[in-house]
Amino acid sequence: MNINNINFTSFIRVAEAGSFNKAAEDLYITSTALIKQINLLESDLGVRLFDRTHRGLTLTKAGESLYKDARYITDYCREAVERAKNAELEQEQLIRIGTSPITPAQLLTDLWPQIHKHCSDISFQLVPFENTPENAREILKNLGDKIDVVAGIFDETMLKLRECDGFEISKEPICVAVSIYHPLAQREKLTVEDLYGETLMIMHRGWSRQMDEIRDDLTAHHPKIALETFDFYNMEAFNQCEREKKGLLVIGKWSCVHPMIKVIPVEWDYAIPFGILHSPTPTKMLSRFLSAVRQVTSENRS
Repeated sequence: MNINNINFTSFIRVAEAGSFNKAAEDLYITSTALIKQINLLESDLGVRLFDRTHRGLTLTKAGESLYKDARYITDYCREAVERAKNAELEQEQLIRIGTSPITPAQLLTDLWPQIHKHCSDISFQLVPFENTPENAREILKNLGDKIDVVAGIFDETMLKLRECDGFEISKEPICVAVSIYHPLAQREKLTVEDLYGETLMIMHRGWSRQMDEIRDDLTAHHPKIALETFDFYNMEAFNQCEREKKGLLVIGKWSCVHPMIKVIPVEWDYAIPFGILHSPTPTKMLSRFLSAVRQVTSENRS
């Protein structure tokens, strides 16, 4: 038997569908052709993979064993292809920019024409990712693996926590986000006193030194503002803000994250660095790119 003749895709699909007809529809072949493939596979292997009943198909013990190994093999092959593509992209001098609603890539795409003047051989690719605590931890810890850079807020505490490095491009004022149905949404700018009697959602202590300082200042000097801790900046935080009619500390660049939320500037001095997060040990290509960003940023400030 030649292992190359095993059609793992058909076998896996039948196993997961529990029906030849459903699997055949997904594979865009006839059920007769699919049955022949599975029969041939069972004949070549010398084992019965499925128990066939009027209620459908179930895997035998041999089938369950082959299914687990087949999934591993197909997943490994898929990852191997992805690694090969990434190797080719690295050869092509490509910067992979991670993007999510909380880490918008617009900063870098807007700067790209200027960056291109300094390193015209480097191209970019946007890599969308879901903004979850697990993804944030893994992506930032492993920058340079599947994603090279991410644009976002940070300070030295967060960089140490996430085991990455950062290049500051701007100081972003801290704003307050509220539901479009909140009374404060009628305002274009807020004072601190406008927030008296309101509940503000703020990230948990230890995530950012600057957020901790904001928390301490509000607690000490503006006790009429209630503070509520939350765990992570994602869509659920914005949903809670909108649903419970609370305020949420954000930056202006997040004004388009949620359609039912309005981001309003506040007359205070709170701000947080915003820039590019990258690996502490950047490649030569990434170092060239970061140098170009620094030069462009310097030119735009002068």
